[in-house]
This record gives sequence, structure tokens and C-alpha cells, in this order.
Amino acid sequence: MSQHDHSKFSRRQVVGGLMGSMAVTGMAMASSASAAESGSATSDGAPPLTGKNPLGAFPKPPFERQPQDPPGLASKMVPRPDHGEESYRGSGRLTGRKALITGGDSGIGRAVAIAYAREGADVAINYLPEEESDAKEVIALIKAAGRKAVAIPGDITDEAFCQKLVNDAATQLGGLDILVNNAGRQQYVESITDLTTESFDKTFKTNVYAMFWITKAAMAHLQPGAAIVNTSSVQAGKPSAILLDYAQTKAAIIAFTKGLAKQVAEKGIRVNAVAPGPYWTPLQSSGGQPMEKVMKFGEEAPFGRPGQPVEIAPLYVTLASAESSFTSGQVWCSDGGTGTF
Repeated sequence: MSQHDHSKFSRRQVVGGLMGSMAVTGMAMASSASAAESGSATSDGAPPLTGKNPLGAFPKPPFERQPQDPPGLASKMVPRPDHGEESYRGSGRLTGRKALITGGDSGIGRAVAIAYAREGADVAINYLPEEESDAKEVIALIKAAGRKAVAIPGDITDEAFCQKLVNDAATQLGGLDILVNNAGRQQYVESITDLTTESFDKTFKTNVYAMFWITKAAMAHLQPGAAIVNTSSVQAGKPSAILLDYAQTKAAIIAFTKGLAKQVAEKGIRVNAVAPGPYWTPLQSSGGQPMEKVMKFGEEAPFGRPGQPVEIAPLYVTLASAESSFTSGQVWCSDGGTGTF
């Protein structure tokens, strides 16, 4: 149609056409809304426009008293944390990738391992020997997703083991292109005068030194397109009085993430961090919080509950996926609406 032909349309015709289009759109939106309310598909077969209500999606406190010796087991928690065992559905976002996850037996690490496997990645998990029963469940879930599963128990506060961990993971997986530094130690102490050098040192060895040792060893295996995701915490920006050493380590993780991201950018490697708020994991019930706080854990969050590990795993998937190729040196927070970062 020529420019002259376009001019033949009157203002009335144009307005009439727009009104007709808006009417059709409005009918479609009404149909979608109606379908969402009824829980049925829309007329064109699309799923209803519904979302999970975060207020009542998962258990709220009060919780029962449930002390454990550290490091704690997910299998002994009440209610048992949801890591996505039944609910997480992958879409091939990490197909062919090879990931190493520390602390992969329970909590956030377990949820990430499940998500990565269902997104198509082969996964190696590290954990302490005392956590073997939880780890076996994760290994079975990875295999059930049709992916290769590698279990490497050991203490990451030992530098030699950290080097072996990375090399064994890369050898058994046939490479390494995703590293998740997730394992952590958290033990509350009411006063600095009661915080021993031994405990302070162990927290830093677990949360900071191990991340450094493991990442350093991984650099020999990571190629352009690889991703590192570190687990920080809202404690880095809003430290609790009773978590003096833990909060310091989580702030150090953010600095490490931002600095390393700049250093390895020229290698085509991305480095990011996730900062969880109150999440329902064995870290809390095995000395991470006083039992009185565990029983009310998460009630101060705007959603009135702690997060479940399955709710944060998608952030780790996104940060590891090629779709986030321009994202590095960032800290993504999930804290139930508090807005710490």
C-alpha cells in the first residue's frame, strides 16, 4: 500500500479499529482472569495466570523444639525443608554443564544440586562425612534426573583436601564449568568475650578460606563461559549481635565476589553471589540460632515465615545460566520482603 493510500483512512476508521482491537484484548484478558480464578486453561490452551501466594505457600512458626549437634541433618528437621524434591521442574537451562557444589547434602546446596540436575547439569557435591545419610538422598535425586552424580565427602577447612576436591570433581565429571561455594558454618555466641579463637578460626576457615582455596584450584579448569556463584547472607549488611564472626565472613564473601569478578572478566568467567535471608535449613537448628529463635524463625520477615530452599534455587540457576552472560560482580538477595540489599 502506498503512502497516498494510507491517507485515505479517516480518523473515524482509525479510532474505530483501535477500539475494536482494545475490545478484543479486553475480552482476552477477562477470559484469562476468569480462567485463573477457576484454575482452568484459557480459551487458547495457555495455562492460567496464577502464582503461588508467598504468605501461605510454606510452613510458618511456631516450630517445635529440635536441637541438633552440628552440622545437622535435614532429615531430622520438623517440618522437613522443601528442597524441590517433588516440585522443581527443569527446562534445560544448564544442559551439558558440569557443576561442583559445596554443602550439597542439605539446605540451599541440596536445592541447588536438585535444580541443576533437572536443568541438565552433571553435579558433584561435597559434604562432611557426618552428613552421608542426607548426601545419599541427593545423589539418588541427581541420578533420577538422568544426570551424573559424584559424591566427594571431606572437610573443606583443609587446604589440601580443597585442592583434591576440585581435581576429583573435574576428573569424574569430565570438566568443570560451574562452581557453587555454598558450604558454611554458623554458631551463635552471645558475647565477644565468649567467642573463642578456635571457633572464630573455624568459621573463617569454612566460609572464607575454603572458598578461596576451592576457587583458586578451580581456575585451572574453568573456561570462558564458566560461572562461579558464592553464598553470602543478609548478615553481611545487617549483622545480628550473636553472629559476629559469621556476619564478618559473609561480608568478606561479597568483597571477594566483586573483586574476583573484575579479575577474571578478561577470561570470560562470571562471578556472582546470592544473599539469603532467613531460610529453613539445618544450619539454624544445629547451633546457628538459640533454640527459642529457631522455634520462631522467620516470623519477623514481611511474609511471616522462613524461606524454603526450593525458593532460592532458581537464583542459582539463573546466575549460572548462559542467559545471564552480562551479569557479574552482583549480589542477589532473597529475604522474604525485608529488602536488606
